[in-house]
Amino acid sequence: MTTNAAAEPPPRPRRRAPAGAAVLREDVTEAIRAAVFEELAAVGYARMSIEAIARRAGVGKTAVYRRWRSKLHLVLDIVSALAVQGLPAPDTGSLEGDLRLLYEVTSRALRHPVASQIIPDLQAEAARNPDIAEVLQKTLREGQDGVASKILAAAAERGELGPAVDADLALDLISGPLYWRSVVVRSAKLPKGYLGSLARATAEGLKAL
Repeated sequence: MTTNAAAEPPPRPRRRAPAGAAVLREDVTEAIRAAVFEELAAVGYARMSIEAIARRAGVGKTAVYRRWRSKLHLVLDIVSALAVQGLPAPDTGSLEGDLRLLYEVTSRALRHPVASQIIPDLQAEAARNPDIAEVLQKTLREGQDGVASKILAAAAERGELGPAVDADLALDLISGPLYWRSVVVRSAKLPKGYLGSLARATAEGLKAL
């Protein structure tokens, strides 16, 4: 006598989630990021610790270290995200217009209370530690590089720029002046019409490359 059960295939074993997948929950990651902002506002970068961040986030230190290997890398990740947050893929129809839009958003990001506090702190750390300097340069530059490359490509497609523009020199020309004014000089307020004049001058400079 046969039964239906005998003909049925054996049940398939349940697949286990990849190691670590259940640990790196997005809500925990976001709680840690929020705690970093709060801790930076409270004590600044130099006095900030992984222990204090973990307490604010309501997690253990292990949860932080599973995502970031050090305080520096954690903060660099936050700064990098802040640097590109809200940056548009400019498409105004002109090189000058794209630069103006980029400068408006970048200026707001650089004047964010956290960014204006932590970037000088990290620069001071970078002056003492070449490894930090390398990571900081790579992190901040990559944030601007993607958007600037799109601006240059769109301008070349419209015929506003030649196809052989030096990309590195163009990026320095695009990003340097505003960074100098906002982060190095740290002007309390940009002069009226400054961003428009900067966009116009930068566009002309790029065309001359």
